[in-house]
Amino acid sequence: MIGVDVRGWHGLDDVPEDWGRSVVTIGVFDGVHRGHQQMVAQAVALARTLGVAAVAVTFDPHPDEVIRPGSHPPQLTQQRRRTELLGELGVDAVCVLPFTLAFSRMSPDEFVQNALVDRLHAAGVVVGENFRFGHKAAGDLETLRTLGEKYDFVAEGVPLVSDSVAISSTLVRERLAAGDVAAAAEALGRPHRLEGVVVRGHQRGRALGFPTANVESPQYTAVPADGVYAGWLLVTQSPSPYEGQRWPAAISIGTNPTFSGAERTVEAYALDRDDLDLYGAHVAVDFGLRLRDTLKFSSIEELIHQMHADVDQARQFTDAESSAM
Repeated sequence: MIGVDVRGWHGLDDVPEDWGRSVVTIGVFDGVHRGHQQMVAQAVALARTLGVAAVAVTFDPHPDEVIRPGSHPPQLTQQRRRTELLGELGVDAVCVLPFTLAFSRMSPDEFVQNALVDRLHAAGVVVGENFRFGHKAAGDLETLRTLGEKYDFVAEGVPLVSDSVAISSTLVRERLAAGDVAAAAEALGRPHRLEGVVVRGHQRGRALGFPTANVESPQYTAVPADGVYAGWLLVTQSPSPYEGQRWPAAISIGTNPTFSGAERTVEAYALDRDDLDLYGAHVAVDFGLRLRDTLKFSSIEELIHQMHADVDQARQFTDAESSAM
């Protein structure tokens, strides 16, 4: 939901000087998956009990990229989307801390005092049970509880487990890399979303009768495995009248081997729509179900026949999902 009333701060200097006490939950929150949702729910409940605000603290860039340059994991959500999702869960503010090498060298006590106590005035802190923080990950939940006694806040740990399965961003990335978008959606609690800008491609889809939106996503975006999927295409930002609209879609990821393509693309065809001009629009693609592998066809006619079958399957899936809502 765009427009959730949640404050967004970039760095501790953005926190208002008169900010009162708060319950803080901390994590990268990539994906805001079901495990994160449990943790945020507990933080919001504690905040409401104490009569204070709930604040989510997250980091940019991903800590792995700073500590181990070049190891940035595929990103499940862009920061704007992450803030929206956290806002929908009830937090009052999201504080994005710039993660630098100097920041990574802070001791657990320095991080708690500088961030949680001096600026966010923590009355409570809620983290995952496996939470580590401070230089060389020296701090853990017990460290946080000890520091809570020192600085007058309570610390609570939440197991990131659902149905006996540990829910993690790594698990979601693994499912996406395997093309299992249904399992990824189960862990996320909603379909995986890829966001980007519609750019001009080779326009082969239009020539074949299936005009597609060629979606160019930011670096490090988590893109599912090559294949054909059923899902939805929606316009998140656009100067056109399409903003806010959402259509059932057939989605193709791959290099278009039938045409000996080399560049990997994400293309979404809004079912039964050949009148859309989305160039330059900011869009999102929600993945519902993998339909098949990417294949190389021996003729254009064979490809078109398969595309009709893909569209029929995508329509059946999205119709069924709409009926279940």
